[in-house]
Amino acid sequence: MNHWTPDDIPDQSGRTALITGGNGGIGLETARTLARHGARVILAGRSRARLDQAAEAVRAAAPEARTDTLTLDLSDLSSVRDAATQIAETETVDLLINNAGVMNLPERRTTHDGLEMTVGVNHLGHFAFDAQVWPAVRRSSAPRVVTVSAIAARWPTGGLDDLMSEKSYRAMGAYAKSKRANIVYTLELARRTAGSSVEALVVHPGSAMTGLQQHGTGVLSRMITPIAARLLMGSAEGAAWPSLYAATSPHVDSGRFIGPAGRDQTSGAPKPAKLPAGADDPAVGRRLWATSEQLTGVPFDLEADDTV
Repeated sequence: MNHWTPDDIPDQSGRTALITGGNGGIGLETARTLARHGARVILAGRSRARLDQAAEAVRAAAPEARTDTLTLDLSDLSSVRDAATQIAETETVDLLINNAGVMNLPERRTTHDGLEMTVGVNHLGHFAFDAQVWPAVRRSSAPRVVTVSAIAARWPTGGLDDLMSEKSYRAMGAYAKSKRANIVYTLELARRTAGSSVEALVVHPGSAMTGLQQHGTGVLSRMITPIAARLLMGSAEGAAWPSLYAATSPHVDSGRFIGPAGRDQTSGAPKPAKLPAGADDPAVGRRLWATSEQLTGVPFDLEADDTV
């Protein structure tokens, strides 16, 4: 596995990939590469203008690719419902890639529905979207769900108690919680779909300079960010490798956590990554699933023909 590159991706002709946050960064690189290997890609994001630009970028990389866009604001559950309805009614989704995210919001903010913004977008928005788009996933003969987490999931501040940061708020603590939740959710999804054709995997991209860093504040952040981009972080293209491997490799199993193999797991070819302590506890998974249904008001029935 440590010698894997995107050149090893099997032909994806006839498969449709739906990528949240597909209008930039890792999501756009994931879309470009899948399109070059024959997949139809649906780019989901908030900005229609950015989605159109991203679609043009994908077509430039793969002129024969089929590329569609979907307006989706994960911070607004009504937008999540509307977007999911468009897909669930008619589409077949073979690769559902939960990639979009926010980080480092300096003050506690809430979504349109009153949820803490970082967890609300990074985990709860995706949970609600996956639940409501599930009929399209079930139509696939070999569906995969890939969720993008982060190394931050291992931080001590990533505990899932006080999920909404109501007792105290720290920007990167909320991010760590959201990324731990991504892992716990995916492992629970893998357990609940065991024995079916669904494969659920979670990845971390290592360290790359993408749009997520735009929320850094202060003089120090403005000084360090350009330096980090050059010296400390990899490219968005390389950071997409774990997602691409998880989405396409015939050698992965549902419930795996994949990250880069390089020094400090910041870059390099994909390999299995160490889980945060307790993330694979089924009781933790069940609690998060139930809490996510309660907070979003969206039941996630994996057997239902229509959850929208």
